[in-house]
Amino acid sequence: MSGRTVVVILGGGRGTRLFPLTHVRAKPAVPLGGKYRLIDIPISNAINSGMREIFVLTQFNSASLNAHVTKTYRFDPFSHGRVEILAAEQTDTSGGWYQGTADAVRQHLHRFRKEGVDNILILSGDHLYRMDYRKLIARHQASNADITISTIPLDRSELLGFGVVGANEEGMLHGFQEKPAPEDDVGHLATPDSLRTSWDLGDKAYLASMGVYVFNLQTLVDVLDDVALVDFGRDIIPQAIASHRVAAHAFQGYWEDIGTIRSFYESNLMMCDDAPPFRFYDPNAPIYTRPRFLPPSVFRNLTIEKGFIGDGCLVFGAEIKRSLIGIRTRIEEGAVIHDSILMGADYFESDDLRDEIIARGDQPIEIGRGASIKRAIIDKNARIGAGAVIHGGDRPDEDHEAYSIRDGIIIVRKGARIPPGTVL
Repeated sequence: MSGRTVVVILGGGRGTRLFPLTHVRAKPAVPLGGKYRLIDIPISNAINSGMREIFVLTQFNSASLNAHVTKTYRFDPFSHGRVEILAAEQTDTSGGWYQGTADAVRQHLHRFRKEGVDNILILSGDHLYRMDYRKLIARHQASNADITISTIPLDRSELLGFGVVGANEEGMLHGFQEKPAPEDDVGHLATPDSLRTSWDLGDKAYLASMGVYVFNLQTLVDVLDDVALVDFGRDIIPQAIASHRVAAHAFQGYWEDIGTIRSFYESNLMMCDDAPPFRFYDPNAPIYTRPRFLPPSVFRNLTIEKGFIGDGCLVFGAEIKRSLIGIRTRIEEGAVIHDSILMGADYFESDDLRDEIIARGDQPIEIGRGASIKRAIIDKNARIGAGAVIHGGDRPDEDHEAYSIRDGIIIVRKGARIPPGTVL
């Protein structure tokens, strides 16, 4: 792989579909898998692919994201590597806030145009997958492309919400349609049988964009020249297909866009299953995160069936079934946790502090004695009182001060207090 590749990770917009998890944090800062954050996925993939020049573009609710990246990704002074946060800023040529994904890259393009840089790899900060980007770069170079889009094979019934690309027999793109409706005719974008066979795509007839792009540096400069084009998927890619060599790259591993509460919930809980399609640990490509030096978790009289438990937890006599328990979670005697995600806590409360909190009639950070939690997401630092009942199910979407409901899943907000005996 010749030439240098600069990695640019898009921090995302307001993340309204992940609300209330994004009420006080950016999408890529949302906790994942008990101890990680979403941003750890693309950064780890880049590091494991031998790429060390990484920029993260942030804008909304970015304080916790910035802190996590700064505390986690520190290269030694001899590695010539860095992960740098680039926030939206006002300059003589820019008004400040990003207007879209392409505009975000445009505003910082001068930072990526360096001697020896051949390619710009653009990634999203809210996807769950493991990928060796060197294979993507190799495909880009072998096809002599100006732009290469990483794609996943899908059936027609799976295309809703995706950008669909049309490729010829050589895998070069001739068409693109952003988020086709079920009634739209996309037959002209179907993958040729010869390409499906050579790429071993099976019976998947279409290719959908993953939002992972490789640009030749000069091509990126050229396509971003028109300031009216603000989004890669909606503006840049469709026009570039008509004027540049754009190639597809077929990725066939597990990939999930963590864009909604339902996808976040299901992607986390599938890690509890016997053979999950994604595992955080791979000896050849681990997912990195902040080293916290937490003690081992303590279990006493615990009943557990398909659990996923982080470090530093204290669990006393609880029943846990197909649930993910985040770092520093404290669960008291008799609590029942089914099909739920507990994100844990940002800090420990000492025994003395807990006694003080209880003495003044307040609630400590914990899942209280005898609480019942089913089909729920409990965000960090929540205080769930004894005997509280938090059960999701067939319920309409709602928003309240301490909790919200999405797709039948109850989400208790970060730092919320649910009084003892409350039934939600």
